[in-house]
Amino acid sequence: MAVFGRRRLEAALLEAGLINKAQFETVFDEHRASGRRISKILIEKGYISEDSLLSVMEEQFNVPRVNLDRCSINPAVAGYIPAETAMRHCVIPLAKKEGQITLAMADPLDLDAIDNVAMLTGAEINPVAARQSSVNYLITQLYSMNDPAGEASSPAEIEENNSTGASRVAGLVEQDHDQQIDEAPVIRIVNSLIERAIEEGASDIHLEPSDQNLRIRLRLDGVLHDLTAIPKHSRARVVSRVKIMANLDIAERRLSQDGNIEWKGSRGGISLRVSTLPTVRGEKVVIRLLEKDKIVLPLEKLGFTKSNYNNFLGLLLNQSGLLLVTGPTGCGKTTTLYSALHYLNRPEDNIITVEDPVEYRLKGINQVQVNTRINRSFSVALRSILRQDPNVIMVGEIRDLETAKMTIQSAFTGHLVLSTLHTNHAAGAVTRLIDIGLENYLVTASLVGVVAQRLVRKICENCAQEYSLADDQKLFYRRYFQKEPPRKLFRGGKCSSCSNTGYRGRTSIQEVLILNRELQELILRGVTAEGLQNKAVEQGMVPLVQDGLRCIEEGLTTVDEVIRATFNSIIDQGFLRYEDRAALMARLQGDNSGAGSYSEFQ
Repeated sequence: MAVFGRRRLEAALLEAGLINKAQFETVFDEHRASGRRISKILIEKGYISEDSLLSVMEEQFNVPRVNLDRCSINPAVAGYIPAETAMRHCVIPLAKKEGQITLAMADPLDLDAIDNVAMLTGAEINPVAARQSSVNYLITQLYSMNDPAGEASSPAEIEENNSTGASRVAGLVEQDHDQQIDEAPVIRIVNSLIERAIEEGASDIHLEPSDQNLRIRLRLDGVLHDLTAIPKHSRARVVSRVKIMANLDIAERRLSQDGNIEWKGSRGGISLRVSTLPTVRGEKVVIRLLEKDKIVLPLEKLGFTKSNYNNFLGLLLNQSGLLLVTGPTGCGKTTTLYSALHYLNRPEDNIITVEDPVEYRLKGINQVQVNTRINRSFSVALRSILRQDPNVIMVGEIRDLETAKMTIQSAFTGHLVLSTLHTNHAAGAVTRLIDIGLENYLVTASLVGVVAQRLVRKICENCAQEYSLADDQKLFYRRYFQKEPPRKLFRGGKCSSCSNTGYRGRTSIQEVLILNRELQELILRGVTAEGLQNKAVEQGMVPLVQDGLRCIEEGLTTVDEVIRATFNSIIDQGFLRYEDRAALMARLQGDNSGAGSYSEFQ
């Protein structure tokens, strides 16, 4: 970075109060010694977030910020600069018009980069700011994937290939996998994709084959977002590269496979769980990112209210009994269980888990992987575990009567057992166990409590704004939440920091059911789930919807988001008609702002 650019950035960051002078001098000394970009060092040292830096660029220097996933990229323009230049400066040309090139840059104040690109292209440069991970990913896409040899094509060649759909490796997807794969560009694209997913905070990467290309999507805050697709001619090579990294059989494309990758990237070690699925268009791959600091949290960081936290802690302190965590797939059950195990992990206790699959390897805890090929099911593994002198047992999921019986037996014989069920609310776990085939008295004698939870997206702090409910929304609010709405609520205004979704990050809402003598007697009498739920609420349990209401009133999330997370349990309890479900979901999917009409549900 030129001295002029450095001084402007320093002044802007100091004025915004994002860093102090000593921090900037430390960064600049490292920049002088290593030649690395100042912006990159600032972010790596944790002095400033990438979003804050891009906001400064936009507000202080009038440099527009772009979301590269939403841009229409002309591959021909990328060919105007060599791949080496693009990678060295972390830039990518997006468009050329009337002698001016729009250049996406991780550091728009890097005047050397602007001068170099201007000299190479003979064009005036119009810089725009973008995430470094997005720029790097696009570089690998446009340079590596358009040319299987890993060399950048000329603009004319790229335009010809783009317009005709031709490719020098058009037949590669049909070749046998025992033929040699060109490693270099494939390694770059897969590495870049994983690094970008980590940088964006994604939980999953989806690689989905289509007739035209390999669709790439990241799951951010529970919602899938498209990235630039990979050309069809490179589809098989990318999938094969992922399978090789996960120690899977690349020649086997007819059966599903599961594997793991221990990723040593820029942010340290991260576990990646890989799953393949044969489809009519090719193999679909899902990579789950398992970061220890996200999957194992201190209990106080799980989003519990003070009351729910104390109740949950009390349940964990039982020496024996069954504690269930319930909710749909992707609601954070594994995180809650792993965090509970981490809390219970003491030198004097023996903790054993049986899981399918083992999501993350926990230090000091004995974890068993279910393997149906050798008849190691949950119930079979539990029989062996009971002979291992355990204090605490975690069963990944209760799926059938045999597993339920073994789990109950484990709780009977002096062990604290943690497990999960798929139910809409806490009381539903009781009736679910009975429906599986357990007798009422076994449930009451072993079950100590149930935690039902959901994840809701948090309003983006960068673009949060107040708004008032319309009259029809107020009526619906009263009906749904059984309470008068506040005068002012919050929602996201949709900005580049949250990719125009209005949300960034997630938090949890819970209800904690503690089985006392009165509830046990109701279960023995055959009470319904609704009756049990209502009685628990009478005794002080805060239901999911009311915990979600707390998040709304605190400005953490929106009305729509809480409804999205809880409407199944609301329908179960009779507050909404089942036939309203489809219409309500259609409204939610079409409008995340919280400003739509609810009049049809009055």
